Amino acid sequence: MSETPDVEEAILGHGRFLRLIRRGRWELVERVGARGAAALVAVTDDARIILISQPRPALGCEVIELPAGLVGDDEGSEDEDAAVAASRELVEETGYEASHVERLCGGPTSPGLTSEEIVIYRATGLRRVGPGGGLESESITVHEVPLAGAEAWLREREAAGLRIDLKVYAGLYFARTAG
Repeated sequence: MSETPDVEEAILGHGRFLRLIRRGRWELVERVGARGAAALVAVTDDARIILISQPRPALGCEVIELPAGLVGDDEGSEDEDAAVAASRELVEETGYEASHVERLCGGPTSPGLTSEEIVIYRATGLRRVGPGGGLESESITVHEVPLAGAEAWLREREAAGLRIDLKVYAGLYFARTAG
């Protein structure tokens, strides 16, 4: 990140996972204790995209998302490779293991708000190795959605009051394009 040396910076608040900062006139959020995030576009051999939903307190509702998680957030794993984190999160959240994980793209999640960046991977050669659902503190539901009807399925969820993380639409694009 290119920073201007003469910009005044102040910490406005600090929590266990986030830090609120003022840089010049701009207020932003930094993640504490992680180097970024990794998400997966996981598609089964029979053309179903694996999505998850979970309650998100910031929005006060369930959100449909790509399987994803933080990179280097566990003690002792500060140097964790993002592809390793992505593979770990896929098993944790969905119960699927991938034989191949390929980097697709990376960039900021919400550049006007946070310094957090995410890398999106394609996961192929999926096989079920567990139930998924995330860690004890998480309440994750796994959805296996046929690619052919994914947009209609998402519209139904949105009409039912769920929110759709925009990365899901990027995931659908990548799920339908050749590697």
